[in-house]
Amino acid sequence: MTRALGLSADAYESKFELRVVMLCTMAGTLMQALDSTIANVALPHMQGDMQASRDQITWVLTSYIVAAAIMTAPVGWLASRFGRKNVALVSLAGFTIASMLCGASQTLEQIIFFRLLQGMFGAALSPISQSIMLDLYPPQQRGAMMAVWGMGVMVGPILGPTLGGYLTDLYNWRWVFYVNVPFGFAAVAGVWLFLKDTYSDDSLRFDWTGFAVLGIALGALQLMLDRGFSQAWFQSTEIIAEAVLAGLGIYLFTIHMFLAKQPFIPAHIFTDRNFVSSLALMFVVGIVMLASSALLPPFLQNLGGYSVTDTGFLLAPRGIGTMVAMLFAGRLSLRVDPRFLMGFGMVLMLWSMWEMTSWTPAVHESTLIITTFIQGIGMGFVFIPNNLIAFATLSPVYRTDASALLNLVRNVGSAIGVSVTTLVLGVSVQTMHAQLAEHITPFNRALGINAPGMMWNPQLPFGLMQVNGIVERNAYVIAYANDFYFMFWISLPAIFVILLMKRPKSFTPEDNQPPPLE
Repeated sequence: MTRALGLSADAYESKFELRVVMLCTMAGTLMQALDSTIANVALPHMQGDMQASRDQITWVLTSYIVAAAIMTAPVGWLASRFGRKNVALVSLAGFTIASMLCGASQTLEQIIFFRLLQGMFGAALSPISQSIMLDLYPPQQRGAMMAVWGMGVMVGPILGPTLGGYLTDLYNWRWVFYVNVPFGFAAVAGVWLFLKDTYSDDSLRFDWTGFAVLGIALGALQLMLDRGFSQAWFQSTEIIAEAVLAGLGIYLFTIHMFLAKQPFIPAHIFTDRNFVSSLALMFVVGIVMLASSALLPPFLQNLGGYSVTDTGFLLAPRGIGTMVAMLFAGRLSLRVDPRFLMGFGMVLMLWSMWEMTSWTPAVHESTLIITTFIQGIGMGFVFIPNNLIAFATLSPVYRTDASALLNLVRNVGSAIGVSVTTLVLGVSVQTMHAQLAEHITPFNRALGINAPGMMWNPQLPFGLMQVNGIVERNAYVIAYANDFYFMFWISLPAIFVILLMKRPKSFTPEDNQPPPLE
């Protein structure tokens, strides 16, 4: 398959045009990343308006993530076939219109459908912008440019709850979607006027087989994870069928990718050890980034008693920490072995998650702010060097495909992270509720004397309701701690992934010379 390189900064007549292109492509990346979490704190408000259950309303989040994950895979082919400018314009316009429709939705079915559209159109925004940034600047400047690009990808999901909480309190939940509209149309205008088009190949044919089996695999996997708990897992025929489809789809996609003449994901890309290691590390970053963003708002609101706005502002330090780290990580990666920086970042992330296992609703605000700030620093020191190492030894002709794969893996990790941590939370709540309830007996003297004897007496309906509320609250506190433990242990192997990476050679001007097109 013939894949073309993009245009460098020299193709632009002025720095103004170059900066407009950067801002507009970055705006798309920021909006796409922001919308993965901006609705988190507004979910209880949507749930009331849509008359939906807790399980049903989470599809507002997962439908967006799944659609983005499925549609990220063919971005490289779309850019080669139609040109980056056309793909960027359609994606920005479609994402903006879908955002407007999400805000205007009146039923649960409508908002889930429009969130699917939003995820489908938004899937190309991040990989397209990353490949454009890599083409515009030589290796010596990519550290700084990846820091700018990474702020949109990483800070968006982290600051999403903060902005979402503010807009929900100030107006209503619909504005978490309407906020995209003016920025989206401005980005469309900037890309249309100033982005230089790239080569497109009309002879390319789409790999429908590969795309179909990958889409089936990702969709079935997400359905299995989302509905497994409510359907008693493998006691349900539905879950068994979804598990079989997911496994079969992944197997067929892998075989097809290596045997097909023109797969939309080139198999040769997986021969680069650094890139494959970066994919594994990006998967872990996706899990931690979005799962923690999904867990903390309900923890603070439902157990801590914080308002939507306060919750948003308490989560802001993590985004600030990420931005601070990215300001240094990009430049340091050109002077220090990037593996050391990633190792340092992973240690900070692991420490923060271990610290969160001891949190209760009474956790002091300063402890919460410091811990999440350090976690944000850790994410920044992992994300930027990881992106630089991923492309350091990879042929430039695969940049758009590689960008799409990195974003695909991050989206899949995010989707799996949200589903699995929600599952762990639900199972832990049931288990801990049963264990704590074993102590609610007539022989427990703490429940039969003085005030507790009147307020918590399980022999009385009022007392039973009161003591059940206390048991359930404590079950949730322990369940959240179990979730943070879970994220700590699944992140620990990332340290060994970093050890598998090769240190990239020092960047020189010659590194920017592209190899012949394949």
